[in-house]
Amino acid sequence: MNLDSFHSISKLKRKENKKFFRNLLKINSKKLDQTIHSLHYDEFKCTDCLKCANCCTTTGPLFTDKDISRISRFLKIKPSLFTDKFLRVDEDHDYVLKKLPCSFLLEDNRCSIYEVRPKACREFPHTDRIKQKQLLSLTQKNTEVCPAVFNIIENLKKELK
Repeated sequence: MNLDSFHSISKLKRKENKKFFRNLLKINSKKLDQTIHSLHYDEFKCTDCLKCANCCTTTGPLFTDKDISRISRFLKIKPSLFTDKFLRVDEDHDYVLKKLPCSFLLEDNRCSIYEVRPKACREFPHTDRIKQKQLLSLTQKNTEVCPAVFNIIENLKKELK
């Protein structure tokens, strides 16, 4: 699926997904984790994130103080310079990127700071983390960001029917 059709389809499914995610709250947490994790691993056997990079072009991660320190050290600049050059404070008082697409995204969709990327990037799309119930609102949002998450949730719908 190309990104244009993904964006259209994911928006069309927004209402259906909202209802589906509400119903997921009724499912046993361990069963939900096991099912989503299994679907995650199946999906990422055939998904190449470098062909997409929609997450890096349309959304930005939160940067923790540890992220800022680690990345600054890697770039050999002071944390304050890194913050001034690349980040801003959002309405929740979190550090986020000043602009999108991500400044560290290369033309071939690789990340120029991959080895030291923010924790949020390392964990994205979060469908392999435990306690999926706590992440349902984030996963619901990610169905419109990440084609792999969209596929995982579509397969979850089939699995739970």
